Amino acid sequence: MKVILTADVAKLGNRGAVVEVAEGYARNYLFPRGLAMEATSGRMKELSREEQRRQEKKNQVLAQARHQAGRINGATVQVTTRAGDQGKLFGSVTNKEIARAIKSTFQINIDKRKIDLEEPIKALGNYEVILKLHPEVQARLRVQVIAEGSQSNG
Repeated sequence: MKVILTADVAKLGNRGAVVEVAEGYARNYLFPRGLAMEATSGRMKELSREEQRRQEKKNQVLAQARHQAGRINGATVQVTTRAGDQGKLFGSVTNKEIARAIKSTFQINIDKRKIDLEEPIKALGNYEVILKLHPEVQARLRVQVIAEGSQSNG
């Protein structure tokens, strides 16, 4: 009997998969627990439409990530922070501060978890940061850390 899984089932398949199972297994275990439904032609069409919508959403998210990467890649943002006489920062520049600088410069909201800092920024200067916008899309961004009260033209 063909069934459509409505939840992930160990050793059988993931949600949305169409699998062939014994009729007793389906009627006595899968159906009563809400883990599957019978694979009728109407449900198969509905599953196909749902999969198509999911794919369109994935493509839209990917296109948005590529657009953001095109705007950000190779650009420079400035982060202003307090620093001592030797250029050493009081604290460090965090992902959150870099995300805030990107938002103010490009009007793009970037989740701070998508910013890949190899190590914390603890001194004034220029640093290269990788933004992981999507599993398939990355962008490189220069972060210029300057002391409060000083102006830099780049």
